[in-house]
Amino acid sequence: MTAPVDIRLHSTRPALDARPLEKRVGLIILATDHTTEPDFRRMVASNRIGVYVARIPYANPTTPENLRKMQPSLTAGAALILPDEPLDAICYSCTSASVVIGDAEIEAAVQAAKPGVPVVTPPMAGVRGLKALGARTISILTPYTVETSRPMAVYFAAHGFEIASFTCLGFDDDCEMARIAPATLVDLAAKTTDAQADALFVSCTALRAALAVVGMEEAIGRPVVTSNQATAWNCLRLCGDDEPRAEFGRLMTLPLPKGEMSKRGSQA
Repeated sequence: MTAPVDIRLHSTRPALDARPLEKRVGLIILATDHTTEPDFRRMVASNRIGVYVARIPYANPTTPENLRKMQPSLTAGAALILPDEPLDAICYSCTSASVVIGDAEIEAAVQAAKPGVPVVTPPMAGVRGLKALGARTISILTPYTVETSRPMAVYFAAHGFEIASFTCLGFDDDCEMARIAPATLVDLAAKTTDAQADALFVSCTALRAALAVVGMEEAIGRPVVTSNQATAWNCLRLCGDDEPRAEFGRLMTLPLPKGEMSKRGSQA
């Protein structure tokens, strides 16, 4: 029989840092999401910025009706991310749902759990990114059905963009969308970008489009903005990280537009 171990309580507690990491980005993602976490690990997470994730219920098919069903879960999802601790930004990572629910409604739902935190959605970040690039006329590529794509066209037109072309691929399962190869997206960008477009917006956080941005930009000879690239850029800039990351496209070399700078660090 071994003798009991003498466990001693140290006489003083170590001093604590203010935070384990300087900045915190929250992500609310779909239960079915294969892509946002790997993208944010590549583009956002660092020894200075932590990325913290909550998943909320979602079931395919990807239709406007099913997308709207996520709205009641947003507050609870936000509350699960480092409860009672502030965040520097929080992203709801679903482009099509953000369009049908509405940016303002998403912001209100998230801030019910995290008051004052800057809220980012993919279409909102896409608009900011396209404007930062000086784009006025755009092409749009989505993996969705025509039904789910229509609200996207309305959203971007309402934000002042002329849509030169809009192409959708007809998928209604986000798990299948995630299986479209980045090289295929490069080919699709070349085939679907209108000659009159200043830039291409590739919608959907399920697509591995962030891995294809540079290839798409080379193929079409103009800027490309994708859902996860745009939200990553927006969250980085809200955290005060202005380092250019050209490997993720032209957008990642630009600052956040001046009108958005006041939203930095409201809970820092």
